[in-house]
Amino acid sequence: MEGPTAWLREAWARLQPTGALTLDGWVVGAAAAAVALLLVPALWRWSRVGVTVVHELGHAVVGIAAGRRFTGLVLRPDMSGHTVTVGAARGPGLVAATWAGYPAPAVVGAVLARLAVGGWSPTLLGVSTALLLGALTRARSLYTAGVVAALATLNGSLWWWGASQVQGAAVLAVGCFLLAGAWRHLGAVAADPTPQSDPGLLARLTGVPRALWIASHAAALGLATWWLARGLGALVAR
Repeated sequence: MEGPTAWLREAWARLQPTGALTLDGWVVGAAAAAVALLLVPALWRWSRVGVTVVHELGHAVVGIAAGRRFTGLVLRPDMSGHTVTVGAARGPGLVAATWAGYPAPAVVGAVLARLAVGGWSPTLLGVSTALLLGALTRARSLYTAGVVAALATLNGSLWWWGASQVQGAAVLAVGCFLLAGAWRHLGAVAADPTPQSDPGLLARLTGVPRALWIASHAAALGLATWWLARGLGALVAR
């Protein structure tokens, strides 16, 4: 029993927040990497799966909160995906779960970045590793399992072995990447709003035009962007 107990104590210690993040070379380098992932087409084609994962888990989390059962997660090599939740075929729970996908990366990204500035990166890394391991149990394809396992491994390694400033810079960069990536994903669906997209499904479920659902997503992303910008202002002012 000594081994597991000691590990749990160590894990708990590693979950504790550190001092507030400072603007240094690690932060600048991580920010530059995030910009490259967003703007270099070859890098974006591969990195956007991270935005897709958060998008799909947004469906799952809100679905669970609305009383639905999360049973499956599927990611595809073209970086698209879908989440399977079981519950009523219509109603507010399904509408809420369907709506949550596009705002999820922006909201999660803003929360990650703001908390990273405040020194909460170790806690975020530990909790997100646990969530990814939980999502791994719902993977419905080898590709999905591989992507989620890789993300959980990266998260867990950074949580356990990363220096506090490196952790903070990485979490801040990931948060900003997710928020900006959410805008890219929403722009893509607005430019080509297929009936199979989330706004298309919401229009069929509710009778509300697809354009209004896209506008509601844009409003949520705008609020997340504004809130994150305020937090980044505090980091720059230090």
